[in-house]
Amino acid sequence: SYRDLPMRIGEIAHDFRYESSGTLKGIERGRHFCQNDAHLFCTPEQIKSEVADVCNLIFETYKDFNITDYRCVLSLRDPADKKKYHDDDAMWNHAENALREVLTELGIHFTEEIGEAAFYGPKLDVNVKPAVGAEYTLSTCQLDFCLPAKFHLTYVDKDGTEKTPVVLHRAILGSLDRFMAYLIEETKGKFPTWLAPVQVKVLPVSEKTLEYSEAITEKLVEAGIRVALDDDNQKIGYKIRAAQQVDRVPYMLVLGAKEAEAGNLSVRDRKGETTTMGVDEFIAKVTAEIKNRSL
Repeated sequence: SYRDLPMRIGEIAHDFRYESSGTLKGIERGRHFCQNDAHLFCTPEQIKSEVADVCNLIFETYKDFNITDYRCVLSLRDPADKKKYHDDDAMWNHAENALREVLTELGIHFTEEIGEAAFYGPKLDVNVKPAVGAEYTLSTCQLDFCLPAKFHLTYVDKDGTEKTPVVLHRAILGSLDRFMAYLIEETKGKFPTWLAPVQVKVLPVSEKTLEYSEAITEKLVEAGIRVALDDDNQKIGYKIRAAQQVDRVPYMLVLGAKEAEAGNLSVRDRKGETTTMGVDEFIAKVTAEIKNRSL
């Protein structure tokens, strides 16, 4: 029934493509990858609002990850290529005009590129330029009038007649693997606190402050902070270099006898700046950064 639309179905999907060996590039382009895929089934009247919601979700997500350097592309078919694209001129003209009209009304600045559409319909691609290599697509929203008809999908409209729905194929992060590659390159592994795999590393100066370091680690875990305790029998200078240059954690807690006696923390950030803070003060600072997704 039209009352059931829009119907939105999303999944983390496994994709397999036999890419040419020369195009393979780490996790940026592989033959097996995961995609945050979704298919939105709607009526023609709902296209505009559904595309608007997808675009808003894309750009809100980009704000969270501080992605500002991107380009929106309306990818169209090459009318002369009858092999690559589904051969239905009326369908293509309708789909391309519909997506162009929606993007224009939404006030999204975009360029048009011939020959970049999917075989079943035009799409909005959001392209980024990585630190190394050519520009590629992260997010996409594809308008599809073709496959619903091929699969004989129908819904009963208000007037009691059966009609064919429209499908929007959308991926906000695109390939999760490629998105990870882009973030790692752009940040050089220096993720913001909310995103860092290890947010705080606790570095006892010696075995004498190990018990205090373990107690601080436990408090951070209880506060929901991702923390690691470096209890290796290494010099403190080595531990700091490893945490700062290899692990690239946002915060290091260098805990010596002075900190253990006073019950506070020597907090070192990635820039090498050090401050003395109380335990509760530091926990409040880090949890606020995580909650607010501070950059």
